[in-house]
Amino acid sequence: MTGRAGAPDADAMRLRYAAVDTSNVADVLDELGLHDHGLSASFAPFPAGAGKLAGWAATIRGEMTSYPQKDRDPRKMEACARLPSGSVSVWAGAGEGVCFFGELIAVGMAERGCVGALVDGGVRDVAWLQQLGFPVYARYRTPIQSIGRWRVVEDGAPVEMPGATTSRVTVRPGDFVLGDDDGVIVVPAEAAVEVLERAEALSSSEEEIRAELRRGLPLAEALARFGHV
Repeated sequence: MTGRAGAPDADAMRLRYAAVDTSNVADVLDELGLHDHGLSASFAPFPAGAGKLAGWAATIRGEMTSYPQKDRDPRKMEACARLPSGSVSVWAGAGEGVCFFGELIAVGMAERGCVGALVDGGVRDVAWLQQLGFPVYARYRTPIQSIGRWRVVEDGAPVEMPGATTSRVTVRPGDFVLGDDDGVIVVPAEAAVEVLERAEALSSSEEEIRAELRRGLPLAEALARFGHV
């Protein structure tokens, strides 16, 4: 099975990931000794009900810098034009006070088959993003545009994002990005298949425990029978 955007089985795998929780994926990563892959709690969905973020990382990096607004940011559109279907665009660059994109760029990403965005900075047009149904997890929202203040300098290379248990988490093109109500986690590409299969098994075990609890099994007995989950 292959786990890269645009590759055989990639979309089926992506949909399977969308059916598991970040908490189970995080537990599996710990079991495999793959620690420190959770992202900072500062990332939140915009809008709040944006839903699951699940796709293969396609990276874009920018920087805070002052330049004439008339120069615009042509590399941003070039980077968006290279986003593969089934990808989550991962925007790095430690934005401060400005949005990296809004409604129209989100429309362009969706047209490319991009399934969401993870933003180390801000977004705007949140109400329109909700209508579009394009999940975005970002550090903040702001009406202030990036033109003249922040610009894209690179895409398709590993990037650094704020971490949960470590200061920075490296996200590489082809890694898997999963976000839900509990937060965002990044699964290394080479472990994506095993992590998914283990997370699915853990999810099934949890469902069995919930069913037993609904039938009246005491929690202590359930934990003794099934173990910690």
